[in-house]
Amino acid sequence: MQPSRFAQYMQPAQERIVVSVGGSLIVPDQVDTDFLKRFKDLILEKVQRGFIFSIIAGGGRTARRYQEAANAVTPLSPQDTDWIGIHSTRLNSQLLRNIFVGYAHPQVVHNPTLDIESDEPIIIASGWQPGCSTDYDAVLIAKNLGARRLVNLSNIDYVYDKDPRRYPDAKKIERTTWAEFRKIIPDRWDPGLSSPFDPIAAKEAEALGLEVAIINGAHLEEFSHYLDNTPFVGTIIS
Repeated sequence: MQPSRFAQYMQPAQERIVVSVGGSLIVPDQVDTDFLKRFKDLILEKVQRGFIFSIIAGGGRTARRYQEAANAVTPLSPQDTDWIGIHSTRLNSQLLRNIFVGYAHPQVVHNPTLDIESDEPIIIASGWQPGCSTDYDAVLIAKNLGARRLVNLSNIDYVYDKDPRRYPDAKKIERTTWAEFRKIIPDRWDPGLSSPFDPIAAKEAEALGLEVAIINGAHLEEFSHYLDNTPFVGTIIS
């Protein structure tokens, strides 16, 4: 077997990490090049230390804007509305793949259940099919590739026991079990659901024994701390 052409950049592989990047981080209003530069620098620094990554992008505001525009002109079925969101994730994922050119697998992965053969240290993935959130897709990638940890980079510092925007007495949660987490989120998923993690993805992650960290992507140093197994701001669900 030929050695990987990336061997010069990497220490012996430590671990594969799946990273779900919220679309609101990539395109909060316009494309956030500052975030993308910092994210790229962090990922490549960890690659040099032996980590390998599977990164999936969400659709975020881009998806919502297109979905709202389409439905304002022609009311769409949930499936067609979902397809707009999926293609928004594919646009964001293609952006990430090009940013990591030279390190990333040359094709964006659309189906997380298919065999993925790659010697590159980074795989970029997108949304898959209607009825599946990118959270669920990320869990399926973790299952497919044998990852044990998944990082969900979003716009919140912690998971709370109730919505802190509505309840001033909401308590932050630093560590919890899947059973306890599922008590505070809805039972079902829909494309417009606001939840720290998709309920269907949560069930699958629990069945796999997967650890998920919810971290605010605006503070990438916390993501770095988590990867280094040092104290960080965020929530661990396991």
